Amino acid sequence: MRLVIAFLALFFLLLPPVSAQTPYKQALPGYSYQFPRDDFSHDEFRIEWWYYTGNLKDENDRPFGYQLTFFRVGLEGENPVTNPSSWKIDHLYFAHMTVSDIHDEKFHFFERINRKGVKNAGAASDQLHVWNENWSLSSKNNTHHLQASEKGTELDLKLTPIKNRVLHGKDGISKKGSGSGNASHYFSFPRMKTTGKIFLKGEAISVTGTSWMDHEFSSNQLNDNLVGWDWFSIKLNNQTELMLYQLRDKNGGKDPHSSGTLVSPDGKTRHILNEEFSITPKKFWTSPHTKATYPASWTLTLPEGELHVTPDFPDQELYNLRSISGSYWEGSVSIKGELQGKQVTGKGYVELVGYEKALKQELPSEALRK
Repeated sequence: MRLVIAFLALFFLLLPPVSAQTPYKQALPGYSYQFPRDDFSHDEFRIEWWYYTGNLKDENDRPFGYQLTFFRVGLEGENPVTNPSSWKIDHLYFAHMTVSDIHDEKFHFFERINRKGVKNAGAASDQLHVWNENWSLSSKNNTHHLQASEKGTELDLKLTPIKNRVLHGKDGISKKGSGSGNASHYFSFPRMKTTGKIFLKGEAISVTGTSWMDHEFSSNQLNDNLVGWDWFSIKLNNQTELMLYQLRDKNGGKDPHSSGTLVSPDGKTRHILNEEFSITPKKFWTSPHTKATYPASWTLTLPEGELHVTPDFPDQELYNLRSISGSYWEGSVSIKGELQGKQVTGKGYVELVGYEKALKQELPSEALRK
């Protein structure tokens, strides 16, 4: 995933089920990807996001993590022919930015909420260009450019794919449920060379490292029995990448549509089925901000081996967000373990959704007022 689950993201973007009269397309088997077109916005689908996380270091090996995610949500009932107003709310746009200062164990997070009208935010359908006020994603000559600035914290990064795009799931869809359309179209750049600057308290810090990109679009992805998910993106030092997502149901179990993708050093992929892997929490952390208790280390077991995942520091929670009327944990992690009989280490990101409270099925009223 990242689900719709890129996995996230759009836990807050889970709108009522798509009806037979909906103007939106559903994610159905047989989808044929066309690039670069599918890098751009898909306004014919209700929910979409572009999601970037990365693990960086400065020239003195001081470590940092970051997230920058742009969300687009289509709203039914707005007809551009009958309502030509530039203030109409046919799309809502959200964006989340974080910087993890791992050395000092400080977490900086920010959000944006805007509608499409009067060009406060948008996503182009003819090029890779997404923006929310002065936060932006753009692309030129196969390099993605991320820019976001808020209260002295800033990202200015350029990302170039080291590996080709990876398609998740089967038959063009990543299934999240048994119903028709309970799925998303989901692909990733699992390893991107990253250079640029981050700013903390206005101070520029030159950084290098690697990033992971997810792009996901759908209309009716998740089923009603879910309360949340655990999502992992892992980049190992043997040039293997791993994406796993575990959907959690209302009974505390693992939904059978949980799955993942293993990317070998040569870029070949293997779809990982629900019964082929387990995610076992080993420690827990209780947030001082929300009192939610999150898993705080894990053992991942799959046919190829066993990996141990540890947060780079516990407090990487985005809390009391207006855009989702809730909170979630999204942070930089380190990995050690064994794969194909050999010791490996790595870096990555984990997203934990639904621990403060279960998934919402409607947009927060604050977002609709924007």
